[in-house]
Order: sequence, then structure tokens, then C-alpha cells
Amino acid sequence: MTSLMPNRRGALAALAVALATGAVLLAMGRSAICKCGTVKLWWGVVQSSQNSQHIADWYSASHLIHGLLFYFFADLLWRRWKLFGGKPASWALPIAVAFESFWELLENSPLIIDRYRAVTVSYGYEGDSVVNSLSDIGFMALGFWLASKLPVWASVALALFLELFTLYFIRDNLTLNVLMLVWPLEAVRQWQAGA
Repeated sequence: MTSLMPNRRGALAALAVALATGAVLLAMGRSAICKCGTVKLWWGVVQSSQNSQHIADWYSASHLIHGLLFYFFADLLWRRWKLFGGKPASWALPIAVAFESFWELLENSPLIIDRYRAVTVSYGYEGDSVVNSLSDIGFMALGFWLASKLPVWASVALALFLELFTLYFIRDNLTLNVLMLVWPLEAVRQWQAGA
């Protein structure tokens, strides 16, 4: 069975895409680190100005799930659908990093920042620091790697566990995040706010 993990060139390409994303985010005016002046390994207060500013936070779970999902789609494209004319599947991770990077750029654009403020409980959301965005890409890559090592049932179980875990502790997860951005429901927003 062909591995979807990158060879050296693929790994370097994935790293180059991530670093280029960091450079673009800096050019967009994103803060390199938290405006508080520190970089913390973990920040657990969702409704705060330091959310999405440090290395890991509650939303890191969503990015790990992105990696699990990207691996699933890469598996479909390379193994099952035999796409890309037999090109090495080791380019799957760099492509996944490019998709995650696109999301990080979009997520930190005024369009999405304003959308979060308007339709979710993240009223004061200011976007991610560059450190957090690069960490989000890293968590996606970790999810991709985990999916390459785990049986399918374990990847599905991990994704469900992370969704339920964050739903329980912060009343948010990847599913609700997508729902509220695409089709906001006032009842969900009130529930997330604890009303």
C-alpha cells in the first residue's frame, strides 16, 4: 500500500508552504505573537483577547480533525480514485498544508473576522497571531500523520471524541464552527453564550 506521508522533498515543500503562509500573514498585518508580549504553550480561556494567540488552545482540536479529514480525502484521491496520474502520493501532505494555509489566510481576513464577530459568540475575535496560525497548520499535520498510523475506526473515534470533548467544555467544536459561519442559528448562539 502506498504511503501518503511525504518523502524529503514533500516534507520540505510542506514546510515551505507553511513558512510562506506565515510571511503572508505578517504582510497582511497580523501580529507575530500575542499582543500581550508572551507566547504560551496553552491558552484555555475562549472568551478573551488571548484566544487564538498562543501555541495551543481549544480550537487546536479542530485543526487536528482537519488533518484526519485531509488524510481521508487524500486516501480517496490517490488510492481509491487513482487520480493524479500515478504521481507520488507523498505530495498529499504538502497539498493538505496548502489547503490548511488557505484557510488560515481566509480566517484572518477582515471578511471572516467580521463574520465571526457578527454571527458567533466570538464578539471580540481579532484573528490569530502568526504563531497560532502556524501552530494550527502543525496540528493539522499532526492529525494527518495520526491518520496515517491509525486504523480508520480509530481516526473516526478520535475525531468524534475531540468534537464531543470541546462541545462539552467550551460549547463549540468544528461542526458548530462551520454551521455558525455558513448558516448561523440564533438558538445555537444563545446556547453557546450560556443563555
